[in-house]
Amino acid sequence: MRIAVAGATGNIGSLTVAALQRGGHDVVSISRSLGVDLMSGEGLDDALKGVEAVVDVTNAPAVDRDKTVAYFTTTTRNLQAAEERAGVRHHVLLSIVGISTIEGNPHYAGKREQERLVAEGPVPWTIVPATQFHDFAAMVTSWTEQDGVATIAPLLVQPIAPADVADILAEIAVGEPRGRYADVAGPETQDLVDMARRTNQARGRQVKLVPTWSGLFGTEMAGDVLLPGEGARLAPTTFDDWLAEQR
Repeated sequence: MRIAVAGATGNIGSLTVAALQRGGHDVVSISRSLGVDLMSGEGLDDALKGVEAVVDVTNAPAVDRDKTVAYFTTTTRNLQAAEERAGVRHHVLLSIVGISTIEGNPHYAGKREQERLVAEGPVPWTIVPATQFHDFAAMVTSWTEQDGVATIAPLLVQPIAPADVADILAEIAVGEPRGRYADVAGPETQDLVDMARRTNQARGRQVKLVPTWSGLFGTEMAGDVLLPGEGARLAPTTFDDWLAEQR
């Protein structure tokens, strides 16, 4: 199949491209750095010629709620319109587990709007909600670290390996549209603070962690809010497996 990946140069995007290529598929990489701009629509029609499925793993810039929602709205509408013109038969969207109940997070607000547009759009679709990735904890501390000290919320998560996410997206893209897919998660629950400590240690970084709910993530994300629901699809790679590769 000829399959396009939007956000192809990012972490999940590059892994998804590789997974599809291993399966023998013809992959079109969509990224602004490659001359295709989802915000303006420039280059989209040419990129989607002959494409049967599109996998959207794009991410929004870290801005406020209104700008994040506007970004996802514009890029999703431009992508859907170009897909309809090209006769694309399957739109696969990577989303996030638990976003429907969390109001205070700007990124989640944008993802909710993106989900709504895909579900109401003209192209048959599959939405794949995934839990946080194994590298999420260390990424959060990199956002907040100052002078060797970082704040981090004591979230309970069930993280998944980025490569496992990519493999699942590639598998779904070559199949028929499924609507809302089951939650996709890793095999074990983890504490985000402990994940950050262990990741930084494995990478040889000394960061003092301060657990708090007053930072980026509030108490509405506490408890089992971010955990997968019943019937979830559990990927095989454990956090320990992934961590061993970081050393």
